[in-house]
Amino acid sequence: MNENKNNLICKKAFLTKIVMTILLSSFFVMTGSVVQAKTLRSADVHPDTYPTVQAVQFMSDRLSELTNGELDIKVFSSGQLGNEKATLEQTRFGVIDMNRITLGEVNNLVEETLVLSLPYVFRSVEHMRHVVDSDIGKEMLSALEPHGLIGLTFFDAGTRNIYNSKREVHTLDDLKGLKIRVQPSDIFLDMINALGANAVPMGFNEMYTGLQTGVIDGTEQSWPSYESTNHVEVAKYYSLTEHLMLPETLVISKRTFDRLTAEQQAALFQAADDAKLKMRELWDQREKESEKIVREKGAIVTVVDKAPFMAAVAPVQEKALNNERLKSLFDRIQAIQ
Repeated sequence: MNENKNNLICKKAFLTKIVMTILLSSFFVMTGSVVQAKTLRSADVHPDTYPTVQAVQFMSDRLSELTNGELDIKVFSSGQLGNEKATLEQTRFGVIDMNRITLGEVNNLVEETLVLSLPYVFRSVEHMRHVVDSDIGKEMLSALEPHGLIGLTFFDAGTRNIYNSKREVHTLDDLKGLKIRVQPSDIFLDMINALGANAVPMGFNEMYTGLQTGVIDGTEQSWPSYESTNHVEVAKYYSLTEHLMLPETLVISKRTFDRLTAEQQAALFQAADDAKLKMRELWDQREKESEKIVREKGAIVTVVDKAPFMAAVAPVQEKALNNERLKSLFDRIQAIQ
């Protein structure tokens, strides 16, 4: 009898504990005291030591600080989640939360980004940064939303130069016949072909093997990309053509973004803006370090007269600016000081 009574008391106590736990949990959820933490997965083809990766890692700390630990970011670097074409599609459909992506991969999605990708559209790095920080930059980022992406900010990709494994390039004649890898974008294909070389579209992670085996003779990248990929080992002729100053985009999947609270969304934009400034600081420092490293490894650096190169790609600009909207955008960019 006593045993049955004790069992009944235990059962009542157990049920009371369950009810209290449910009530307390409901209270905390309603008052916002308990929040489900989330780690956003972000893709990048560059290694951990690269400024874009380091900037997103910085952003993770800043985001965690702004959201009291509700959100942070894990960066999958070195192409762990695939090449840029593959990860962009995954980000659009919410398989990956975030992505640092080159403009070449979004040119075919958002026509306006073609203007930012034009050869010699920017007068200097400072000019490029002023443009992406202006209303023009905001408009570009907003144009990504119908394609399943929320543009958070622009990063730098530095000044791009042509390098190859065959010979020094001083003039346009020196480029003739060289197979030069480009991002799979019509405007980059047109640009390299206009310079007299043969453009070959190829993924970022395929370049080293392509250079090593002779599938391509060269490519075009910034100092940090040239150094971090060790391309100096297989292509030592680096020519300062400075044909592109490409900004890059940091995006989040709209599906992921729409699941965040308004406060979390605001924190995400703030953290991204802070990361942009950090990235520029890291980039400027890294460019100097990378140039020093590749020169020490035997890179043969050539200064070119850019005027003939600019004249050669003028038809590429004209072809790309095929409507009044794009022409107007180009003029607005040129007007920014």
